[in-house]
Amino acid sequence: MRSDNDSWDITTSVGSTALFVAASRALEAQKPDPAAVDPYAEVFCRAVGGEWAQLVDGGAPEHVLRTEFGSQFVNFQGARTRYFDDYFAGVMAAGVRQIVILAAGLDSRAYRLPWPDGTVVYEIDQPRVLEFKREVLAARGEAPAAQRREVAVDLRDDWSAALTAAGFDPARPSAWIAEGLLIYLPATAQEGLFTGVDSLAAPGSWIAVEEATPMPAEAFAARRDEERAAGEEQSFFTLVYNEQIAPADAWFAARGWTAKATPLAGYLERLGRPVALDDPQAAGMLGAISLVTAVK
Repeated sequence: MRSDNDSWDITTSVGSTALFVAASRALEAQKPDPAAVDPYAEVFCRAVGGEWAQLVDGGAPEHVLRTEFGSQFVNFQGARTRYFDDYFAGVMAAGVRQIVILAAGLDSRAYRLPWPDGTVVYEIDQPRVLEFKREVLAARGEAPAAQRREVAVDLRDDWSAALTAAGFDPARPSAWIAEGLLIYLPATAQEGLFTGVDSLAAPGSWIAVEEATPMPAEAFAARRDEERAAGEEQSFFTLVYNEQIAPADAWFAARGWTAKATPLAGYLERLGRPVALDDPQAAGMLGAISLVTAVK
C-alpha cells in the first residue's frame, strides 16, 4: 500500500508503472500502423532486462500485455502518446519555450520531439527515476533536443520552489503535462498540483492532463482485494488513489483558462482503435479516462 513518504526507483512501486507504459509504447511502435512512435521506449525495456526485454523481443507470453486486456492497454498508450505529442506541436507553434513534464518517468519527449531553439524542458520526478533515464540514454550517446533540466523532487513536496530554483521563469508562458499522474496522487495533492501550476503559469500558458473518473468505492475495494488474494504484492490497485478533486476542465475553466476535455473512448474511435466492449475491465478503464487541454 502507498504511504505519505514512500519513494521508488524504476523497478519498484509507482516507478514500475513507467516500465509498463514504456513496454506498451514499444509494442505500439512495432505495429504496421502505430498511432505514435517512441523509439526510446524499447531502449528502456532492454536496459532493465528480464521480462521487459523479452516482451519487446516477442517473448514473455504470460505477460499481461500479451492478453486481450493488454492489447487494449497498448492501444490506449499509443493514443495517449499521440494526443500529448500533438499537444506539444500546438505548444511549439504558439511560441511557448518553457516545458514542464510533471512526474516525467520514462517520458522521452525532451529527446525525440523537434523542439525549437531556446526551449527548456524541466523534468520533475523522483531522483532515481531521472537518473536511470539520463544514464541509459547517455550510454547510447543520445542528447536531448532541447535544454533539459532535471528537478529531482517528489510532487507531494515543495516542487514549485524546486522548479523555480532550477531556472523556471513564472513571468514567461509555459506548457505543462500531467500524463499518467493524477491517479497516483491523493485529492489533496491533486489540488496542490493544479494550484501550483496555476500560480506559476503566465498568461499564454498551456496544460494537458490525463484524468480518470473515480470508481465506486465498493468496486475499487473489491478489485484491490482481488489482487491481494491473487498474491500480487505490487499491483495496480494498491498503487493508485481512487480520488479526484474535480474534473480538470472545470477546475481550470473556473480560474480563467479555456479548457476542453476529450473522452478517451471517442479519441480511440477516431484513431481506428475502438474500445472492445466485450472486455469489461478494459471498457471500464478506458471509458473513465479523459484527456484535457487548457490555455490560460
